Amino acid sequence: MDFSLDHFSLDLPAGPLAEAILTTVRTTETPAVAHHSVRSFFFAELLAAHEGCLTDAAYDRDLLFAATVLHDLGTGDLAEGNARFEVEGADLAAGLLRQHHVPEADIDRVWEAIALHTSPGIAERRGLLSHLTRGGVGIDFGRNAEIVTPWEQQIHAAYPRLTMVRSLVDAIVERAARSDAAAPRYSCGGELLRERRTDGVTALERDAASSFWGE
Repeated sequence: MDFSLDHFSLDLPAGPLAEAILTTVRTTETPAVAHHSVRSFFFAELLAAHEGCLTDAAYDRDLLFAATVLHDLGTGDLAEGNARFEVEGADLAAGLLRQHHVPEADIDRVWEAIALHTSPGIAERRGLLSHLTRGGVGIDFGRNAEIVTPWEQQIHAAYPRLTMVRSLVDAIVERAARSDAAAPRYSCGGELLRERRTDGVTALERDAASSFWGE
């Protein structure tokens, strides 16, 4: 399903839950990570349009907003570093949704999408929400970015990158260093922590300069 620029806007979901989600990320994450999270929502929405699934029964814009905007909650001030950041973030997101009386089945879908967003080959097979969440996040790192280029200027103007990659890696590594449980071998946080300790910089940071969007 294709749609023109006239059908896309930077309007975000409204209501108490959406406001709570935005307030939470804006007050507990760095501005760079918070902007990344909102851009991931827009990119996931555009990916859904590109793949023709906006009218699928499994597509839920409010849940997509929750999963994408809260996907890095485990890198913010609410996270204690007691588990890998994706899982801790998923737990924190579930708690927030529960406070707003979201049905448990929907909470579970958001939890799974957040917990799996760094798991290539798994997230894509765990339903539309997990697929779009990982896809939207990936586009903000430059994967399949050509899908969103007609809209990227207005998205980046509203939510600039602010050296996102470095800021996000700093936050992940800081929390991964707090406990062994937060940095298991081959987890995203564990590997970034090991790269930083060994080389002083991660491959993700080195690659950012030449990526589609840059850092």
